[in-house]
Amino acid sequence: MLLEGKRILVTGVITEQSIAFNVAKIAQEQGATVVLTGYGRLSLVERIAKRLPVTAPVIELDATNPEQLAALADNVRGYVDGLDGVVHSIGFAPATALGGTFLQTTWEDVATAVHVSTYSYKALAMATLPLMPHGGSIVGLTFDATVAWPVYDWMGVAKAGLESASRYLANYLGDQGIRSNLVSAGPLRTMAAKSIPGFEKFEESWTERAPLGWNLTDTVPTAKAVCALLSDWFPATTGEIIHVDGGYHALGA
Repeated sequence: MLLEGKRILVTGVITEQSIAFNVAKIAQEQGATVVLTGYGRLSLVERIAKRLPVTAPVIELDATNPEQLAALADNVRGYVDGLDGVVHSIGFAPATALGGTFLQTTWEDVATAVHVSTYSYKALAMATLPLMPHGGSIVGLTFDATVAWPVYDWMGVAKAGLESASRYLANYLGDQGIRSNLVSAGPLRTMAAKSIPGFEKFEESWTERAPLGWNLTDTVPTAKAVCALLSDWFPATTGEIIHVDGGYHALGA
């Protein structure tokens, strides 16, 4: 199996519609031992964890909390003796940073979006680094930040920062055998997407124009790409962004 014997930490599971849920599910089906992290409503994450093929343990983690980050490695060791892969599926922006109010957003709200959605990638990598002494794979999720999207606003800026941060991690962690890659998914009707005012503006264009078509509710293709990057089948790939968007990114305006 693709991830036989691998130990994987997956963040960002909120509901069964989460990309992270299907990452955890497919990883288990492919032979991995999975540990989850949750933020806020841990009881909800624990309930969702029971719907996986094998109930996964859940560790509390606020990726902006230095104390919780410092304790993460020891908490993970309570379930596995190390990690082979880490999935970053963390993102948040205040409502004022989305929906067309780009010019009015305050620095305080921008700072929150960047801290949670961008800096947390590096913070999570460093928190789990002691668990990967023999190398590993860190995979994050982005939404194509090479262009400006309607209503995505400062989250688009934060994702651009995430894409750059992944390249820098690839540079600085490569000599330790750690790969850093991102999967750029098309629009999906996850809980995170529902919080973006005007998100439906993405949907019609994508479903009509993507060469392979696009299913707004199917997170499995994205999750499969994440699992592939966690596996040993991409041993020399780092600093990369894999598009799972039906081919939409390849088209002109």
